[in-house]
Amino acid sequence: MLYPFLIYSATQLLPAYAAPHKQASCLSLRTGGLHLENTTILDATYIPSPTTVSTPGSCQSSATISSGPLCRVYLVINTTSTSAVHAEAWLPNNWNGRFIGLGNGGTSGCIEYDDLDYTTSLNFAAIGSDNGHDGASGLPFLNHPEVINDYAFRAVHAEAVVGKQLVRAYYSKPHSHSYFIGCSSGGRQGLQAALKYPADFDGIVAGAGATDSNNLMGWSGMLGHYVGATSPDVPVTSSPSFIPSETWEVVSREILKQCDVLDGVEDGILSEPDDCDFRLDAILCSGNQTSAACLTPPQADAVRKIYSPLVDSKGNLLYPRYSPGAEADPFAATVFGGLFSALAADWYRYAVLNVTSYDFTNWSVEDALRMDAVNPGGVATFDGDLSAFRERGGKFLAYHGRRDPLISSTNSKRVYDLIANTLPPSPPNNNKLALDDFYRLFLIPGMGHCFGGIGPTSFGQGVVPGTNLVNDAEHNILLAMVKWVEEGEAPNVIVGVGEGTGTSARTERNFCRYPMKGVWDAKQGVWICE
Repeated sequence: MLYPFLIYSATQLLPAYAAPHKQASCLSLRTGGLHLENTTILDATYIPSPTTVSTPGSCQSSATISSGPLCRVYLVINTTSTSAVHAEAWLPNNWNGRFIGLGNGGTSGCIEYDDLDYTTSLNFAAIGSDNGHDGASGLPFLNHPEVINDYAFRAVHAEAVVGKQLVRAYYSKPHSHSYFIGCSSGGRQGLQAALKYPADFDGIVAGAGATDSNNLMGWSGMLGHYVGATSPDVPVTSSPSFIPSETWEVVSREILKQCDVLDGVEDGILSEPDDCDFRLDAILCSGNQTSAACLTPPQADAVRKIYSPLVDSKGNLLYPRYSPGAEADPFAATVFGGLFSALAADWYRYAVLNVTSYDFTNWSVEDALRMDAVNPGGVATFDGDLSAFRERGGKFLAYHGRRDPLISSTNSKRVYDLIANTLPPSPPNNNKLALDDFYRLFLIPGMGHCFGGIGPTSFGQGVVPGTNLVNDAEHNILLAMVKWVEEGEAPNVIVGVGEGTGTSARTERNFCRYPMKGVWDAKQGVWICE
C-alpha cells in the first residue's frame, strides 16, 4: 500500500513561498519551509545560468543544465517502510505553467538528466526519479518486493503526486496541465500510468514501450540463447550457432536486397519490416564450407529462429519476431554479441526466483513462461483497458523505431490492437476505432532504440541531446501532445528531421500514424500516408 504522502497541509506552504524572489524561495526549500508527508527535501540549489552540475547516485557523475535560471531540488519519497524513491525536480524561472514527469530506461535505476534538461529548455517544470533503486543492476530487487513495486508501477505515480505539490508550492499556483515522456522502460511506465493512475497525466508520450515486459525479457533471453549465449557476464563466441559481426553484415545486406524496395524506394530503410519474408538460400554455405561470407547450418537455424515469433508449445504467441533490418543497428551487438541479456538475467534471478545465481545455458520458453506467470509487481503492462484514462480526457502518443534492435516494434502494434479490441467505439464516432480520439501510434522507419538510426529520426522525443531540431508541433512530438491536449488538435503526421552534414541540406520525412503506412510517391518525391 502506498503511504499517504499524497496529503499535505496548505498552511505549511504559504510562509516559505510568499517571498517574490525565486532564489530565496528555492533556498528556503532546504531550510524546512516545505513539509510533504513521507518526503524529505535533501537539497535545493538555485542555478542562475547554464552550467554543469554534479549528480547523486551511481549512474553518472555530472549533468548539463542549459536552461537556467532554475531551482534544482533533490528529494526522497518513502513509498513504504521498506522502499523509497529518490527524485530530482528542475523548476525553471521561465515556467510555462506545465508539469512533466519523466520515465526511465533499462532496469530503471537512473534519473534521466538529459530529459530534465530537455523539458526544462521548453519551460516545463520537470521531475524524474531513480524508480526506487540506484543504478542499472537489478540486484536491489532481490527479496525486496516493495522495491519491485516501485519499479513496476509506483515510482512514476509518486513523482507525479509529489512533483505537482512541489510545483504548486514553489510557484504559488498549480500547474495548468500535466504530461509524461519516456522511452523503452519509460514507454512501459507511460502505459502503466494510464492504466493504474489515469488522473496523473493529461498527456503521455511513450516511446518503444517495453510492454508485455516478462515475455519481452524471455524473448531477449531466447535471442541470446539462439546464438549460444549462456552468461550475462562472460561472452560465448565459440558456439557453432554464434554469428560474428561480419556475418551479420552479410545477413543484413541480403535482407535489404530482398526487401528494401517493398516501400517503393531503395534507400536502405525498411519502412515495414513485417512485410519482409526474406529467404536465406543465397547466403547458405555449401557442403562443409565455413566462411564469414555465408551461414553454416547451425547459424542458419539460429537466424530462422531469430526472425520467427516466439511461441509456446501450443503455438500461442508470446512475443513477435525480431524486426528484419534491426540487426544492422549498432546496439544489436548487445543482443547477438555472445552475452545473455543482462536485463532478462537480472529480472529472472532477483525478481522472479529470488536467487543470486542461475545457469542460463539451457534457457527455454518454459523460463519465459515462468516469468510471465509470476509477473512480479504486475510489471507485464499488457492490458488494453484504458477506459478511465480516455473518459477523463487523457491523450496518448506512442512511437517506435522500426529498426529497434532491443524491442520489436511489432509489439507496439500488438498493444494498439489490444487496446482497440478492448475498448468499445467512442461516441459519437461509432464508425471509428476507440483509439482515434485519444491514442495514436507512430512507427518510425529507420530509427533504432528510441533515437538514432538512419534517415531523419529526430522529432523532439528527448532521451538524448539533439533530438529537437525544429521547435514546433509538426516536428516535435511533445509539442504535438501539448497542442492535442490544450487545443484539441490531434497529430495525423509527425515530421522527422535529419541533420545535414557538410553542404547537404537538412532532411525530413513524414511519419504516419498507425495503421496507415508510408508509401513513396515518386512523382511528387515525397512520402505519403495511405
